[in-house]
Formats: sequence, C-alpha cells, structure tokens
Amino acid sequence: MELRGTAAGVAVWDDFAHHPTAIATTVSGLREKVGAARILAVLEPRSNTMKAGIMKDRLAPSLDQADRVFCFAANLGWDAAAALAPLGARLRVETELPKLIDAIVDEARAGDQLLVMSNGGFGGIHDALLKALSARKVPAARA
Repeated sequence: MELRGTAAGVAVWDDFAHHPTAIATTVSGLREKVGAARILAVLEPRSNTMKAGIMKDRLAPSLDQADRVFCFAANLGWDAAAALAPLGARLRVETELPKLIDAIVDEARAGDQLLVMSNGGFGGIHDALLKALSARKVPAARA
C-alpha cells in the first residue's frame, strides 16, 4: 500500500489488491492504520479472473470494512451492481471513469482515506483524484 498524495485533507492510497482475499487484507490493514477514519474503497476489477466474474460472489464481503465502495464496472462480463448489492447504500457503480471520479470527489471529506485498488494504472485515477480534490473545497469531516 502506497500513499500517492493528500489533497484537501483527503489521503489517496494505492494498492495492487486485485482479488477478494487481497482486497479484504488491504482494507483491514488500512482500517488498523487509520482507526475510525472513513475509508472510501475504489475498485477496478481488472484482472482476467475478476473480469470474468470468477470471484464476484466473494467481492462484497471483502469490502465489509470500507465505509463507502466505488466500483469501476466498464468492460466486465458480469453485473457489478448485482454482485455488490449486499453493500447497500454504501455502493456506487459507474462505467465511465469521469463519472466515477466526480462521485468520489463529491463524497470525499477532509480526513477520509481513499483506497484505490487495481492491478493496473486505472486510467490515471490517482492523479485525477488528487487534482480534482485540490480544485475544490472539500467539506470537513462529519461529526
């Protein structure tokens, strides 16, 4: 897990987590590190096994410790919204990267931890998030 930067009080982390076991381990590790701070998990199911949906039924439980989950569902062979439905209102699924970034930035608050998980470059999302967060005034953490 690598801290890619902080903007407007929001930390942006990167991790190679690309299957449910690695995702659960990464989210748990960040939870231990940041305590009660909100974790906004950002997931790109990019590996061949993830795109094929082989592990989709294990995905929602792997994200249990995240406060919010954002999934980039472009080019998947399965319905990410249905597979992740157990996450309820904590879930946001997008198929367009700009819409995903906007949704994440709209949700982010000072003190939040954005955890980006992919086994690829994820369209440069880390820098895009840091730039977008820097460009707007991020609301303070909610009490």
